[in-house]
Formats: sequence, structure tokens, C-alpha cells
Amino acid sequence: MTEKQQDHPSINKNIHPPFVALFYIIVALILGRVVITSFSMPQIARNIGLGLTFIGFLFGVGAFIEFRKARTTLDPHGSVKTLVMNGVYRFTRNPIYFGFLLMVIGFPLTYGYFWGILAAPFFMVTMNRLVIEKEEAYLEKKFKEQYTAYSLRVRRWV
Repeated sequence: MTEKQQDHPSINKNIHPPFVALFYIIVALILGRVVITSFSMPQIARNIGLGLTFIGFLFGVGAFIEFRKARTTLDPHGSVKTLVMNGVYRFTRNPIYFGFLLMVIGFPLTYGYFWGILAAPFFMVTMNRLVIEKEEAYLEKKFKEQYTAYSLRVRRWV
């Protein structure tokens, strides 16, 4: 293989972060329907869930805008041209995945289920192991000191 063919993270091609988030959201919703609890979710919690879902969406939009400005790919399996460190990337190295995390928590809350809160740590571990660690290794190799300095300034999640 040539250097150009290897210029991408070694993420399994069958792993797609939006589907990982959707999986945990669906699991939380199913648990909410199947496991009967003796309390009902207050309306304020449902509103917070809606807010978290919307904020999560905005993190994704912010990341999309920064990637377009930098003219690089959003595809976690693709080759990046530049290291994006502006906009939402000043607060988190993974704003799209952080947005997904907020949605994993928020979407079920909107429907009155707390299961997204319990699913969130599992989502984070899954993303760290299957995607983020591989992306970070790739970025470290490609951008060397620039990425190292960035990763010391900006946290992985928040």
C-alpha cells in the first residue's frame, strides 16, 4: 500500500458514529417502554431533554460549518487535509460526538424516559474505543506536535 492509501484512521468501515448514537437512543426508548417505573418524568425534565437534543444538534452544525470552512472531510473513515481547531473545536475535540451524547441523553428525556442518562456512559465508552482513539492516533501521526499541543489545550469531550 502507498502512503496515500493509508492516510485515514483505522476505524472499522462498518462503524458509523450516527448509527452508534441512534442505537443507544433506540435502546433507551425501548427500555422506557418496556421497563415500567413508578414515577413520571416532570415536564421540566422533558423540556431539558428537548433543549439538550437541540444543543446537541447545534454542536453538529457548528462542527459541519468549521469542516466546510477548512475544506476537509466529515467522514471519520476519510483522509483529513487540515486540523480543525476553530469554532466549537475550541471547546471540545469531538463536537459532533459530544452533540450525539447530548442527544442520547436528551431525546429519551423528551419522551419522559431517564434511560438515556444511563446509556450515556456506555455510548462514551463505545465511541472512545471504536472511533475516537483511532481518530486521535491518526491525527497524532499526521499532524504531530500541532495535534499534541491542541489535545493538551482542548479536552476530548468537554
